[in-house]
Amino acid sequence: MEVFRDVDVILAPATPRTAPKLGQVTMTLNGIEMPVRANLGLFTQPISAIGLPAVAAPWAGRRGKMPIGVQIIAAPWREDLVLRVAGHLEKTGIASSNAV
Repeated sequence: MEVFRDVDVILAPATPRTAPKLGQVTMTLNGIEMPVRANLGLFTQPISAIGLPAVAAPWAGRRGKMPIGVQIIAAPWREDLVLRVAGHLEKTGIASSNAV
């Protein structure tokens, strides 16, 4: 909670790698083959478990590259901030469901 005395939101990775292709069931992390579904949310699960409001959005990568997930995290009861930042990222084209 101390960090939120100085900052409004934290931008952190939401996924450990770029988006998998549709239908992809495994991915390689640090040389280990892992199931996509169980491991793509590795970075969001701890934030959800401690109850902080967060929004995950695709962060547009370079042209031709898959996006990576970014999470916007705020202090408790500050859902307004995460939604405002997510909306701004989408409006400016940085985060978009069409980023792929």
